[in-house]
Amino acid sequence: MTKTKLSELLSKHVVLADGAMGTMLYQSGVFVNASFDELNLSNPKLVSKIHKQYVEAGVDFIETNTFGANEVKLSRFGLGEQVEKINKAGVEIARQAACGEQSRTTGDKVLVAASMGPLARDIALYNQITQQQAAAAFQRQASALAEAGADFIILETFSNTDELLLAIEAVRSVSALEIVAQMTANEQNETPYGEKIDHAIARIAAQPAVTVVGLNCSVGPSAMLTALELIRAVTDKPVSVQPNAGMPRQVESRLLYMSTPEYMAEFAKRFYEKGARIIGGCCGTTPAHIREIVLAVRAIDKAATSKTRLTTVTLETPPKIEIKETPLAQKSKFGDKLSKGQTVTTIEITPPKGLSIDPILEKAKLCAEMGIDAVNIPDGPRASSRLSPMVTAIKIQQAADLEAILHFCCRDRNLIGMQSDILGANAIGLRNLLVITGDPPKMGDYPQATGVFDMDSIALTGVIRNLNRGLDLGGSTFNPPTSLVIGVGANPVASDIKREIEKFQQKVLAGAEFAITQPVFEADTLFRFLDSIESFKIPIIAGIWPFTSLKNAEFMANEVPGVVVPSYLLDRMAKAKTQQDGRIIGVEIAKELIAQIQPRVAGFAVSAPFGNVKIALAALAKLEVNQI
Repeated sequence: MTKTKLSELLSKHVVLADGAMGTMLYQSGVFVNASFDELNLSNPKLVSKIHKQYVEAGVDFIETNTFGANEVKLSRFGLGEQVEKINKAGVEIARQAACGEQSRTTGDKVLVAASMGPLARDIALYNQITQQQAAAAFQRQASALAEAGADFIILETFSNTDELLLAIEAVRSVSALEIVAQMTANEQNETPYGEKIDHAIARIAAQPAVTVVGLNCSVGPSAMLTALELIRAVTDKPVSVQPNAGMPRQVESRLLYMSTPEYMAEFAKRFYEKGARIIGGCCGTTPAHIREIVLAVRAIDKAATSKTRLTTVTLETPPKIEIKETPLAQKSKFGDKLSKGQTVTTIEITPPKGLSIDPILEKAKLCAEMGIDAVNIPDGPRASSRLSPMVTAIKIQQAADLEAILHFCCRDRNLIGMQSDILGANAIGLRNLLVITGDPPKMGDYPQATGVFDMDSIALTGVIRNLNRGLDLGGSTFNPPTSLVIGVGANPVASDIKREIEKFQQKVLAGAEFAITQPVFEADTLFRFLDSIESFKIPIIAGIWPFTSLKNAEFMANEVPGVVVPSYLLDRMAKAKTQQDGRIIGVEIAKELIAQIQPRVAGFAVSAPFGNVKIALAALAKLEVNQI
């Protein structure tokens, strides 16, 4: 049977790797001065147990316990004659752990990566070892690993670029297996030999034999994120990142890695956003770290690689019967104001966690009295479970003379369920939708829940546009069509702004009629984004979040994805002495920003912090500050 290749997995989804082997062996009581590789012979059960823990964490491949199993390193332990035996045993143990197993998050077969590290000797320096001797050592190890049936070879933790180039050439001379080549860098983004890491990676990536280039070891996730940004600029090849769990600290004569699994997972998501295609861990990372990384990254990758983009129903598919699409001005009062270029105001009201909806209705009635055009109803914000946003929206429209903008999330329903609910929303009078991909379940109160993500926001936008033309997912026509105003999200401060602009363009081409931004806190940042999307010609509504305290501002700055809060605003919020002071300063900041950006936007979507709509109304100058 033909082997699955690493490149095949990379073409389908981000590939998740295991974590440290040495750390786990050390924690199991193996002395640091022992040969960890030799345990393949003397204690295979221990090695196998660790492999299985990583497989159970949901990885796509595990690395063999052969990092130091080359002739040079093994000779220090008197094991130079057992190179073949140790390496073959390493592959066999890993294969048995992975045999028949599938990644629990993708269903793909778990692969076995043959780990090869540097020789830990300076080549042709002080007569330590010649290039010929080094090449022979690499060839001997690679031959044993390939013959034992490894799926690909990973050359890792190389600090000398010339040695890695030599290793690549040596491996290719004895094996056709795909090669992942990884360098190590310090916090100054240099190799230990002083070479700039982007320069080193460019040299490695130029080798035709290399399938993936990347970084591992030496530094924690924060420093590696910076290095990742540098190397993405010098190669189009897939990039791997496997950081340590932070920098080790000495605690009671032991070196311990202090980064928590949750911290590593947060940075793993940033690695993904910056274009990494293989994400895993190195020293200090354990199955617990990798499990959190898998949960965090797999959800966003599934959303980004939506299967529905492959559907045969495309935006260009003409209806079999010509059905006239309802003009924007006739779809809703909100749509009418947008079509006329009039400024719109909306306030976000989150559905309750239980059944008590009366307080929500009272807030909506107040918004209507104050002349607000619509209320935004989030759909499971931050992957929380609340009363149905559709039910909340309907109740509000029934109780108050006020339209709702229903957020519609791709996370929780398959494509059939989504189409059914969209048709239902139109039928019961909900005409304004904001299409969002949705936060991964990992972010919420139910981290073990499964995100569906049959579609992302781009694909769903196209589906709704087709429904507005009387064309369903199966390609069948129906009449009358839906009359839905289609909104999408936008993030002016996305970490990868080029990618964000490309996604925004795709949303507009798919049929978006307006956009609401993530909360913005600085006019110049928003203006730069507006300049970059000016040609796309849809109304942009600015998201506004009035701070209530320094703590609230710090939370927005540090814990809400896609939000950037300038430090000078944090300093300003720090001047608040009381809770009321915090609200007043927060409203002042929001009002100043609204005044600055009003000429450039179609309106404002103001959040109600902690459900307090009076704060949002004050930010829109509908109430006096002393009334909040």
